Amino acid sequence: MTDSTRSRGFIRRFFGAIGGAITWLRRVVTNLIFLLLLLFIGAAIFGGEERITVPQGGALKVAPSGFLVDELSQPGGLPGFFGGPSAPQETRVKDLVDAIDHAAGDSRISALVLELDSLAGASLSKLEEVGEAVQRFKASDKPVYAIGDNFTQGQYFLASHADKVYMNPMGSLLITGFGSYRSYVKSALDKLKINFHVFRVGDYKDAIEPYIRDDMSPASRENKARWLNRLWNEYTEQVTGLRNLPPSAVDNYIADLPENLRAEGGSWAKAALANQFVDKLLTRRAAVAELQEVVGEAKEDKSQYRGIHAQDYLRHMKMTNLPDPRQPKDKIALISAAGAIVDGDAPAGQIGSASLGKLIAKARDKNVKALVLRIDSPGGSAFASEAIRQELLATREAGIPVVISMGSVAASGGYWIAAGGDRIWASPSTITGSIGVFGAFPTFEDSLEHLGIYNDGVGTTALAGTMRLDRPLPEAAADILQQGVNHTYAQFLQLVAEARNSTPEEIHKIAQGQVWTGRAALELGLVDDLGNLKDAIADAAQLAEIDKYDVMEIQRELSPSEKLMRALAENVDAQVSASIERNLPLGAWFSSLQPALQPFAELKSFKDPRALYLRCMGCVAP
Repeated sequence: MTDSTRSRGFIRRFFGAIGGAITWLRRVVTNLIFLLLLLFIGAAIFGGEERITVPQGGALKVAPSGFLVDELSQPGGLPGFFGGPSAPQETRVKDLVDAIDHAAGDSRISALVLELDSLAGASLSKLEEVGEAVQRFKASDKPVYAIGDNFTQGQYFLASHADKVYMNPMGSLLITGFGSYRSYVKSALDKLKINFHVFRVGDYKDAIEPYIRDDMSPASRENKARWLNRLWNEYTEQVTGLRNLPPSAVDNYIADLPENLRAEGGSWAKAALANQFVDKLLTRRAAVAELQEVVGEAKEDKSQYRGIHAQDYLRHMKMTNLPDPRQPKDKIALISAAGAIVDGDAPAGQIGSASLGKLIAKARDKNVKALVLRIDSPGGSAFASEAIRQELLATREAGIPVVISMGSVAASGGYWIAAGGDRIWASPSTITGSIGVFGAFPTFEDSLEHLGIYNDGVGTTALAGTMRLDRPLPEAAADILQQGVNHTYAQFLQLVAEARNSTPEEIHKIAQGQVWTGRAALELGLVDDLGNLKDAIADAAQLAEIDKYDVMEIQRELSPSEKLMRALAENVDAQVSASIERNLPLGAWFSSLQPALQPFAELKSFKDPRALYLRCMGCVAP
């Protein structure tokens, strides 16, 4: 062996040893990170509750993050920071309301502070429900403060309920009004040679308009303008009333915004102050200092005011207010049904006919005195809606009163389900109605032929091979589908007429797919009363003739994997995903495309085997 051979062998062994060490170190670090992640997940899901103390004289800090919802949706698959889909953070309305109502009578809580910067969005009805809880808190003679760097339209609606509203001098108040805009894709479908077969009843059933038009129909424009204007009146009347402003103050502020900004040198904050929408312009540090004068300094952090977060306060409530088994109370069951209505089982965020039916049946097995079903849905499958309604009828036949509480939206299939209750409650800004049916079935035979793909074959009847995406829709099949739509619409009218002590002819006048606000629905007899979830529960107790009761929430049990995904989403996923989306231009670009691509995404929901739907796709509560 020569010296050069020995040298090459040593060098090879030396660098091989370095490579081996690096590989070993990489594996060790990877395994450590994995173990730490497992420990974190285990602590988040299975860890014991930490001891929570309520500071004497402190404030309840209400700082909702993400979107206000009736039911938390279930994140699925990989977390966003591992490359999976990101899910927005959510805050349950009932959690906030329960915390605020309990704090009103808690002598340890001396004030309420609304910190709304992390509130991403909410429908008006959900904002109203939280706002009503704030008003009840104010009735206990405790002050309410709202602080924010900026206020969006939804954030400001809640802030207007406060005694004092503080905004950052560099902040802004952005109120623009309500609107309903959709992308129309008929020309795009024509270019793609996709044939979209539509069957419907009623000029106002506009869910499928984006696929058959390039603009909004006059009937749809008339209907949407009506309920949007009603909702906007709800918003402006409440804001101006709470702020003691002239009735036209909000509309004038929007109309004169360029002049208002020009008068204040371009400062949004000064314009908001000049128009009396906020009380003071304070930096976050100055706002905290002012709150410290009211509730004192935080014991653990002198730079913060004394207080407790609403979610921590809620956990403290649950730990310290355990039910006394020696004093049994009657039970009222509460079930939340949120999302599109589909056949079979469905995860949280959708309404499955089988999964929701099991929860309703479970309520009957629990020997409850009454059932309250909270509906927040634009509708969906006609068959699934009827299956759920039958479960409600079975509950009533068992001697259990059923009260419906409508959330932001209870339209089309959502109203079909609601018709199964003894009584229906809606908020003034609930979107409901849309009593109508449509069928939709796309076929791609022209698209495939354009690519040189042809379909041919034989069948035993003229309808053999019908409802295939790669074949034309036979005229007989189209006739069958239209008759199915007509029959389902007649069935819809009949069941609503029976539920509302009316006639199908009278219901038809306010049906045909027309959408109504909760206040208008009360005037038309589609609902029994206006109120929030608490009102519906109290009504259920009255129907059941009980005075003392506990509300028992009945929810679908999460699997271990679903618990893991929710723990990740609640702790780190949403924050990391939101940060990535904010800071990567590509992510922002894709986000801006979502509204335009939404009609194509909705195509995948047209998979009912009967092609019949009770859906109000334009019913998005502002």
